[in-house]
Amino acid sequence: MSIYEQFRRECIEETAKQGSDEELARLSLEWTESANAGKYSYHFEWLSRPIIQYPQDMVAMQELIWRIKPDLIIETGIAHGGSLILSASILALQDYADAVESGRQLDPRASRRRVLGIDIDIRTHNRTAIETHPMAHMIDMIQGSSIEPEVIAQVQEFANGYKNILVCLDSNHTHDHALAELEAYAPLTSKGSYCVVFDTIIEDLPAEIFPDRPWGPGDNPKTAVWEYLKTHPEFEIDKQIDNKLLISVAPDGYLKRVR
Repeated sequence: MSIYEQFRRECIEETAKQGSDEELARLSLEWTESANAGKYSYHFEWLSRPIIQYPQDMVAMQELIWRIKPDLIIETGIAHGGSLILSASILALQDYADAVESGRQLDPRASRRRVLGIDIDIRTHNRTAIETHPMAHMIDMIQGSSIEPEVIAQVQEFANGYKNILVCLDSNHTHDHALAELEAYAPLTSKGSYCVVFDTIIEDLPAEIFPDRPWGPGDNPKTAVWEYLKTHPEFEIDKQIDNKLLISVAPDGYLKRVR
């Protein structure tokens, strides 16, 4: 066993202990609730674009992308585009690593790796910022409801020919919408890859935090995940990620396709 492999084994053991620590879980949720009052997740950027994510989940996503090496990442929910930029930048680094390993010259614009974003309303200023960003050559966008049949058909057609696909769902956070997205896009996930469902944390927070939203405890992406998994044994919740992060907007949301 290499030194790195030994280190990884120790990390898995340590994070498993973290995950079983009820007091630590309570403190993490208490912190999350307090931080949410100040819109904590709105205060971060990736390569100069607002990403509206917790740093913990940003790190988790780059770990997954680097390990899985997808050739296509599908994301519902675009907002300012920070998540698209993050995904594209890690894919670009993978292209660079492949070029170094093979000894060939890198041509960034010849990359086959893509990020596809879907949003019901891509605002003009956000579209302009994304399309003029240095990572724009790896990004495609579709405007429309992610659960409308014609949009689903567009995404499925786009995904044809890609063998290694990672999916991220982060748009409307009601149970029905998240479940419809899972039914539409989770099947595109490659075996060994992930369908990541964001904002499952809503289930664990007080209802009064969402006074002007159509979602809340009992009606959110986590309840959709639980419902979806009842009939889709090809996916499992990766609890190791939850145990490691402790603070995340996606507890029970990192779904690994195991078959």
